[in-house]
Amino acid sequence: MIQSPPESRRAPARDPWFDNAKMTLVTLVVVGHAWVLLEQSPLRDHLYDFLYAWHVPAFVFVTGYLSRSFNWERHRLWQLVRTVAVPYVVFECAIALFRIHVGGEEMDNLFRDPHWPMWYLAALFFWRLLTPVFVNLRGGLVLAVVISLAAGNWAGDTLDVARVLGLLPFFVMGLKATPERLELLRQRWVQVAGVVVLVAILLATRWTDEWASTEWFYYRSLYDEVADTTLEATLTRALVLVVGTLGAWAFFALVPRNAGWFTRMGAWTLVVYLFHGFAVKGAQYAGWEVVPFPGTASAIAITTVAAVGVALVLAWGPVARLLQHAVDPFASATRQLDRAVDATAARQEADQIAAAVQQATEPVGATVRRMHAEDPTPRRTPDLRP
Repeated sequence: MIQSPPESRRAPARDPWFDNAKMTLVTLVVVGHAWVLLEQSPLRDHLYDFLYAWHVPAFVFVTGYLSRSFNWERHRLWQLVRTVAVPYVVFECAIALFRIHVGGEEMDNLFRDPHWPMWYLAALFFWRLLTPVFVNLRGGLVLAVVISLAAGNWAGDTLDVARVLGLLPFFVMGLKATPERLELLRQRWVQVAGVVVLVAILLATRWTDEWASTEWFYYRSLYDEVADTTLEATLTRALVLVVGTLGAWAFFALVPRNAGWFTRMGAWTLVVYLFHGFAVKGAQYAGWEVVPFPGTASAIAITTVAAVGVALVLAWGPVARLLQHAVDPFASATRQLDRAVDATAARQEADQIAAAVQQATEPVGATVRRMHAEDPTPRRTPDLRP
């Protein structure tokens, strides 16, 4: 989701396919979080499980693909701190203060246990650090799957390491992807298969509680908390990984390749991700849960439209550029400093030009003054009247 600034002076052309995918996925994040505000019902729970079965894996896949160029060079590590660690600290504090002082909630283990959407930045930080290890490692995807299957036995919630390791296969899958491989998803039969796969997942999640509860789609719980035996838990995690992979590929096969206004919003997905929590929590504190909707379907529809509206407003250029100052304060400060330096340099250059002009005109002025000194007789203007 977060793409490091390009190193070259000319930025590479953005791929509208990925911008469309990124904006769609972050919008679905807002929708999924907004659905939690609604009263539990079979329809809401079904749609929620369907969404979380594949959209988080797809989100992580995109993050991995856009992280392929990361390495351990000093400037890259600074970018990681500036664009991931700093926003994590800033927004972990901001959202916590909002939830405490506006919502009256109690917050524990600040920073150590990422709160709500902040888990993704903590996970991204570690995934980026692991990128040089996995990007060219033969059998890296198999190793990532083994780590994911084993992590459920011991990975805890400190910095959400359980999610870091549980979702690692999707990140490594993104690292291993190439434009040539992704081009295969453009084929017509793959797109048709994508529709079939998503419909199948929609049907399968109607009975989610019978084969994998919603908690499995979070990749955060220890096996002994969600299963009776380790074997059952390992098989369930493997099944969830397969479903997430197929759903993510199906989604990418159906993402439009055309560029438009929605595509341009894909550049601001981090802004949407970090700020939407204030809107969702604000709606909760305002009493969205007790709004008397005509029915379950209408409640879901209205909430979905409102969530999409929040995502679009946050990704709207004028709003996003303003909020970006909080998302990347170091870059904003650097730009202000560069403007000040440029203004100072321009002023110094202007002073140098003025001094050079003055120095060049001094001999002429001296000559004129010497001529006046040698011939002090005032010259009369001739009378040209008839």
